[in-house]
Amino acid sequence: MKNWPKQVCSGIWQGGHCQGSAVDEKNGWMLYSFTTMLVKTDLNGRFIGSVRGLLGHLGCIAFCKEDGRLYGSLEYKSDAIGRGILARAGSDADLASGFYIAVFDVSRIDRPNMDASADGVMTTVFLPDVLNDYEGHGLNGAPHRYGCSGIDGVTFGPLPGSDDPKQYLFVAYGVYGDTQREDNDHQVLLCYDTQDWDRYEQPLEQTSMHRNGPACPLHRFFVPTGNTTYGVQNLEYDAASGLFLMAVYPGKKPQYPNYRLFAVDASKSAECLELFGLAGERGEVLSLRGDGWHFAWGSTGLCALGDGLFYISHDEETQQGFASCARLYRWNGVDPFELV
Repeated sequence: MKNWPKQVCSGIWQGGHCQGSAVDEKNGWMLYSFTTMLVKTDLNGRFIGSVRGLLGHLGCIAFCKEDGRLYGSLEYKSDAIGRGILARAGSDADLASGFYIAVFDVSRIDRPNMDASADGVMTTVFLPDVLNDYEGHGLNGAPHRYGCSGIDGVTFGPLPGSDDPKQYLFVAYGVYGDTQREDNDHQVLLCYDTQDWDRYEQPLEQTSMHRNGPACPLHRFFVPTGNTTYGVQNLEYDAASGLFLMAVYPGKKPQYPNYRLFAVDASKSAECLELFGLAGERGEVLSLRGDGWHFAWGSTGLCALGDGLFYISHDEETQQGFASCARLYRWNGVDPFELV
């Protein structure tokens, strides 16, 4: 599509603030995650349908061109975020912790307030590695290995340093912004091949959540950014620049610049290196291109369109609820974006 609208607005919703956005270019659809609901519009902002009924946190979303479906991070946990979601929904449910990739059949979303489970528009795949790290411990017995608070950023892209055009699903950890520990200063990206995921996919019964999913990822990558507040909010692969872009809430450790946006160089293979702050542990470390940027937007929606163009969410909270306006930007690598 060459004539992208300069902005696409979501309308106002009460599910929570915008967590991510994605585009189905073939059908001319824009998708928005609003924490506990999914909204579908056309590229003129005309409402088409929505999915509700989630008692967990639906985060960043990514459209898969290969199968025409939408993938998003979905997490259930009992921390402040999880308790806030239940309170907003007016629910007293006692839910088990669990971390999933939600898979939406976007073509079936055609009316308001569809139920994520009952209407057959969403299946889920469980990620056991995430739960293990969330419930595990880091150095000196600190809770949550690597500071893992769950998952948020998701995107499809190639294996870094590979000429293989195959697209893999990358899933970024959320990371607690604890300034008193040193083992939470990397972003963690899990890499999965989703080609055979139909054997894992199931509707999610939230009061009795399934545990069907791959035993482990193909890769666990580390990106040395310094600590951020809740990790990668939006993860997006851009084929035009060859970068995995990571939009974050800035960290608070004074020894770091605390940027809002980082770029992983997908042309470089991971190196097996000692991970700083992790007492000699080694891992697959990816390379940053540049240091980072203090770019104000992207943490609530970052969507590569091709040819260096992006839709980037400008979110807003009103008395009626939450909204997002996806504005058209061009990557220049310096600012690093400019409005079109």
